[in-house]
Amino acid sequence: MQDELETRRRRARWRAQHRGTKELDLLLGGFAEARLATMNDAELKAFEAVLSLDEPRLQRWLLAPQMAEDIASDVQPMVVAVRAFHGLNIDRGKDAH
Repeated sequence: MQDELETRRRRARWRAQHRGTKELDLLLGGFAEARLATMNDAELKAFEAVLSLDEPRLQRWLLAPQMAEDIASDVQPMVVAVRAFHGLNIDRGKDAH
């Protein structure tokens, strides 16, 4: 079981670092590098769901959350975690100081 989890982590790291756009490679790859080693099965499953999303939607959810009213509830916590990891405040446009 542990070997399977490690295989999934390695696969997720590679997928996160090779998204196709430099922005997503940096956002997801950096998050993966820092967090994958400590993710449990449920967290890894949520991250894998994020990695399965299409590029335009994922980029909108991460970089333009004010336009992302359609964030799916199953991936929303992981999207928030990636944004928080990079200091991208979801409410930036509402209450920016």
